[in-house]
Amino acid sequence: MDDSQRADEVLRRVRLVPPGFVASYGALCPEAPRFAGAVLASSSDSGLQWHRIVRVDGSLAKGARQRRLLKAEGVPFRGQRVDMAIAGIEEFDPP
Repeated sequence: MDDSQRADEVLRRVRLVPPGFVASYGALCPEAPRFAGAVLASSSDSGLQWHRIVRVDGSLAKGARQRRLLKAEGVPFRGQRVDMAIAGIEEFDPP
């Protein structure tokens, strides 16, 4: 799979995360979580639900704004981190 295909797969997976849930960068691209982050950072899709993507430990890459968006969707937190045991999606079906 080339980088373009891999980027498309990352974006496909982001779109599969329903409201009230999150996925980690590693779930989006297990072999290269930082690649997933770069894809999200470079995306020009204004409808992409970027806030549903968090670090594997439930911490937020985008701070207060991301927290506000997730709380509005009902995502549960334990302290400052998303409760990944309740809201985390770590596996996606192949395309």
